Amino acid sequence: MLLNVGTFIRSATRFSPFIITHSSPSSFCFSFSPKQTVSFALQSSQMASFTTLSQSPPKLLFRQLFEKESSTYTYLLADCSHPDKPALLIDPVDRTVDRDLNLVKELGLKLIYAMNTHVHADHVTGTGLIKGKVPGVKSVISKASGSKADVFVEPGDKISFGDLFLEVRATPGHTMGCVTYVTGDGPDQPQPRMAFTGDALLIRGCGRTDFQGGSSQQLYKSVHSQIFTLLKETLLYPAHDYKGFSVTTVGEEMLYNPRLTKDEETFRNIMENLNLAYPKMIDVAVPANMVCGLQDLEPKAN
Repeated sequence: MLLNVGTFIRSATRFSPFIITHSSPSSFCFSFSPKQTVSFALQSSQMASFTTLSQSPPKLLFRQLFEKESSTYTYLLADCSHPDKPALLIDPVDRTVDRDLNLVKELGLKLIYAMNTHVHADHVTGTGLIKGKVPGVKSVISKASGSKADVFVEPGDKISFGDLFLEVRATPGHTMGCVTYVTGDGPDQPQPRMAFTGDALLIRGCGRTDFQGGSSQQLYKSVHSQIFTLLKETLLYPAHDYKGFSVTTVGEEMLYNPRLTKDEETFRNIMENLNLAYPKMIDVAVPANMVCGLQDLEPKAN
């Protein structure tokens, strides 16, 4: 399945891994020949390290955005080289829709897709509100989620925007319908690759597996077969972080993740004994997110 869109890549409002000085929207776009590389500081409140990002045309736009109440990251990606500058948002939050859409407008982008990695339990997705404010935007979620959307994706599908694309990888375990979106592989795609892992893999952690059809066994297999098989320099961007981190790599998590470096049985025992509190938003968020976050858009009967 190939979805025609346009591609985007940007930096972060909080703890951006790409520190780029800019004075105008056009300067957010950047490209390099296949032989050129550029080093960016990976910064957070607790960690400072360096990575090398090698990119080739077309130009890319990337922005990592943060919603503080649920500690959720939203990602804006766009293709600066395309005449329409098509864009997409991954895991938008209802509380920050206006902020995100203002940014899209300021940068002269055309938002095409509002995507979710899974049915979230800790916040209401912004996809419904976005569809109401921006005609033509399509919502995207996995078919396995069982929720409503305009476009349902399955493993192996490609979400194409401009000359770039995201590959869909099934990573169930936190929920039945979790997917990871991975930037394309090839000489005309950004390198190193970037994977948007949702709640399947967090920085030095992972999503819980005790509700929404979760399974620790399934999550372990998902991460090891679908994420840890990517090149070690692949950049990993989670849906949440609670300790001030913004980005990690496959290589780092294979070495330092305190749960997923263990064998499967030990991992299962860890997950079964987390004794986590019942999510405070789950009774509101899950029903709303099953219908694209549209619970407040329906007129209430008198």
